[in-house]
Amino acid sequence: MQKFCSATCRSKAHHQKTKTSHLLPVKQVPKFTSKIGKMSAAGIGNAAAGALAADVLKNAFTNSNNKPATKGDILLLRKSYDRYQRVLNIPVRPDGMLPYFDMETKFLVYLKPLK
Repeated sequence: MQKFCSATCRSKAHHQKTKTSHLLPVKQVPKFTSKIGKMSAAGIGNAAAGALAADVLKNAFTNSNNKPATKGDILLLRKSYDRYQRVLNIPVRPDGMLPYFDMETKFLVYLKPLK
């Protein structure tokens, strides 16, 4: 008496019956605990030392012309340009001093030329 209608059906039935038998058993994976959330004094010290070393090296190898200007530098420069305005229709003095109009005192002043 024939149990399956064809060889294909018989093969599929065999695979269906035995497919779970040759799979590997599932192992329990241990839970991974991360130390990212934990802080320690050593870690803080290492981070501070690394930041300090990076700043020292950056300052040591950066040319002073390439360093960023501070807010104080910009305010001082702005103040010097706003206060003294070069007067172009008055000739230079014999000693080389240039005429400027002082915006605060409202007087004409002579200053050494900027290089």
